[in-house]
Amino acid sequence: MRFDLQSAIVMGIATASSLSVAWWLTHQEPRAAAAAVPDPVAMTSAGKASAGAPAQIARAADGHYWAEADIDGRSIRVLVDTGASVVALTREDALRLGLRLVPSDFTRTVETASGPVMAAAVELDHVAVAGARIENVSAVVVEEGLPHSLLGMSYLGRLSAFEARPSGLTLRP
Repeated sequence: MRFDLQSAIVMGIATASSLSVAWWLTHQEPRAAAAAVPDPVAMTSAGKASAGAPAQIARAADGHYWAEADIDGRSIRVLVDTGASVVALTREDALRLGLRLVPSDFTRTVETASGPVMAAAVELDHVAVAGARIENVSAVVVEEGLPHSLLGMSYLGRLSAFEARPSGLTLRP
């Protein structure tokens, strides 16, 4: 077994960031303004709408699992992150998807390994990776500080199964 210190450090930082988001999502007080926005954690188990064939994602040279996701009809490169409670989009990827957010949309504080950042809750029409498609996926858009979008459990948790092997991941709708 080969131990790559750099990959371990990067994975540790990503895990810490994901756990911070998970903690934040479970400790937020309900707000009247957020009532119209679906709760990302609650949506993870709601409506098991999935379709397509199993998707295969190869492990990249950096040790991570990267995928080209079809999000609302656009291709977005995402890092598969089982430690992230929800799909988390960078502001740039949100703009590519046509999500025109204004500063007042960023009402949630997300604790990350780099410190607190502001985020906006959104719902995506669909997310598909190599044919494994899920409808109505909860997500957050991180205002700044997220280096790349994350494919989190609001997508992964609605699959019938996903399994990791040293060579790659299999996502089963």
